[in-house]
Amino acid sequence: MNVYDFDGTIFYSDCSIGFARWCLIRHPKLCFTYLPRVLKSLLQYKTGKIPNHLMQRRMFSYLTMVDDFDEQIERYWDKYEKRISAWYLAQKRPDDLIISASPACIIGPIAKRLGVHYMASEFDREFGVFVNNLMYAKEKSKYIIDHGFPMIENFYSDSLADTPLALCAEKAHLVTNKASTVLDWPDLDPDTMKVVKKKIDTGWNIHLKDDE
Repeated sequence: MNVYDFDGTIFYSDCSIGFARWCLIRHPKLCFTYLPRVLKSLLQYKTGKIPNHLMQRRMFSYLTMVDDFDEQIERYWDKYEKRISAWYLAQKRPDDLIISASPACIIGPIAKRLGVHYMASEFDREFGVFVNNLMYAKEKSKYIIDHGFPMIENFYSDSLADTPLALCAEKAHLVTNKASTVLDWPDLDPDTMKVVKKKIDTGWNIHLKDDE
């Protein structure tokens, strides 16, 4: 079984942010009901006033405000499915697992189109709350271990925050250059691992520069 992160790994850009922009254009009222609140929350998070999970909850709150969600998400993927990386499509297998911090309601439709399995953050669009833990960093490896998945042959991600899951795989790969270049996972010395752990704990992705 091969396991893949989604945003920035097999899909160029972040689908949660991209779909938020999509909805803002098609539902301008969100500029008044959603955008000011989420910008305030991002500032509060960066200054340490609110925790990551609350910031994420507010960031995804636009999903509760889109009445025609099912129509819009399909239209979004009609346009942006082409951003799925060519290298991934060339090696895609039916037993692939996509595991992503993005909401399952966004990831699910594209995973169905690709014909692969997926696990993502469950966000209740009626009540605006997470049903499970945010599928980020350590939670990904915990999910794999808790559910007794078979040995991971290859794991792919664009972020060193996914190091816990990379350590669960026989072989790990770092994806760079706008989801187009696949490299071996870097060897992390103890000092770098300390930085990675700190970043994981604070909820930020960690990327290597493309030339590293």
